Amino acid sequence: MDDQIETAEKKVLVDIVKLAQKRGLKGKLGGWKEFLNSHDKKFGAGLSDPSKRSHEVLTAFLKTFSKEEDLKFFDNIMRHHSNQYMLEQLKDKSHHSPEQGLVQVTLQHPLYPLDYSFSSIDEGWIVIKFKNKPKVMKSTAMIAVDCEMVLCEDGTEALVKVCVVDHNLEVKLNELVKPDKEIADYRTDITGVSSQDLEAVTCSLADIQKSMKKLLSHGTILVGHSLHNDLRVLKLDHIRVVDTSYIFQSSDGSIHRRPSLNSLCQAVLGCEVREKGAPHNCLDDARAAMKLVLAKIKHGVDREFPIPLVQEHVPESVMAKLLLHNIPSTINNETLHKIVPGDFEIELKPSRKGQGENYSALAIFKNPQAAHDAYENVQGSQLKVHI
Repeated sequence: MDDQIETAEKKVLVDIVKLAQKRGLKGKLGGWKEFLNSHDKKFGAGLSDPSKRSHEVLTAFLKTFSKEEDLKFFDNIMRHHSNQYMLEQLKDKSHHSPEQGLVQVTLQHPLYPLDYSFSSIDEGWIVIKFKNKPKVMKSTAMIAVDCEMVLCEDGTEALVKVCVVDHNLEVKLNELVKPDKEIADYRTDITGVSSQDLEAVTCSLADIQKSMKKLLSHGTILVGHSLHNDLRVLKLDHIRVVDTSYIFQSSDGSIHRRPSLNSLCQAVLGCEVREKGAPHNCLDDARAAMKLVLAKIKHGVDREFPIPLVQEHVPESVMAKLLLHNIPSTINNETLHKIVPGDFEIELKPSRKGQGENYSALAIFKNPQAAHDAYENVQGSQLKVHI
């Protein structure tokens, strides 16, 4: 790690020091300001802005750390910076192949910066780092992934099942995963997983991360539908990605419309992934995503492939729900019932980042008309948007 720190660019070291400060990390000589007071008798902590300090001072501070968890945190930050540099290289069409062309389509999609902005330096995350970058750029190997998530007691989601297939649709990974948190809702009607299914399971998220790292470490392209959701629950930062919700243009020209996997398969492949109302099948979904990518490559990556998206039937039970978003944590259920008119039940939505200052919830009415009436009669100056 010392060698990596010494050869790192100053802007990377500045970022590490700032984040170490934010986390309150301390080396053998204490925190950043304590270190400055002992290391620099002239200015001490009076000049504490890391960006104003020399490469040598930043390096000296970071070398005072020896705990494994701190060094792993520093390594993840350096990997993140390395990947950001590589992200720009991936947009270079001189490395073009059909597969790389789809990576570029994904990276340049307007929604990519929003969907794929991960907190990959947080605890438990794995950042895939490539050693032989020229070889990585030429790699056309692809695997597709799909995950199922459960809702935990703390309001976050956790991985409960993961499936991975290669470009031949052969299974590379098919595992149930034991979350390390208490589960509030298995969502069995969606995931197909129940508490009984996990009784003998010992596979952990860390085990899956090791397997994924091995599959991706040589520059393999990761395929998935709305793949950012899978990467987030896997706590995996990988930049060679193809998102099937990005690479097909709807016939109405909208770039912000995100088609479902099922509607894409109907439009492109002429078949459904699953029957309406059936639980998700990880393996079927992973294979479907790979089939869509292969169909796009066969058609021609640079050729337009406008598709008439199939209008999916929305169940009446879904139409009877209103999404209440960005609710301050100080607002309880009783207050919500005073703000939103009508008779409804509250269902909390899972948080992607854990408990915070705001939360989301569903207001569930008896029928679609009641939901519509409540929507129309909400009082206030905030903009209302149909979901």
